[in-house]
Amino acid sequence: MTVYLKQFFLLITLAFVTSMATQAQTVTTIKFDQLQELRQAPHDTLYVVNFWATWCKPCIKEMPYFEAAHAKYKDQPVRVILVSMDAVQDKEKRVLPFVQKRNLQSRLYLLDEPDGNTWIDRIEPKWSGAIPATMFFNNKRGQYEFIEREISQQELEELITKYKP
Repeated sequence: MTVYLKQFFLLITLAFVTSMATQAQTVTTIKFDQLQELRQAPHDTLYVVNFWATWCKPCIKEMPYFEAAHAKYKDQPVRVILVSMDAVQDKEKRVLPFVQKRNLQSRLYLLDEPDGNTWIDRIEPKWSGAIPATMFFNNKRGQYEFIEREISQQELEELITKYKP
């Protein structure tokens, strides 16, 4: 009986831990208009929005930097948001496994806008659409910077320090 009880508690604990990990790693599919609402947020908060994809090696290389920033600043007015540019039909087979394997904790979105020509200029007129790309903004303070390339952990930290309230 004791062995069965231990196995039962182990099974319950495993189910609980798995459930918690799954909840923490959701990827919300959004349209451009929803992303634009975030871009117009009036709060005194620094938003760090990184555009990436599972197939982009430089994106994957810099991903730990954004995760570290998310963990470091989670109790401050700094929000790290990762926007996947993967195809929506790849969400289940590529994006979610990628997120779960790396245990990503930042806010995650999958942009459901396959025609970049309809929205890229509205994010940044000079953006070619190449990734990785990162946008830093705080609308209340009128701060904005857009970087269309891979950034180092040191550069990310310097930019957050420069713009955070």
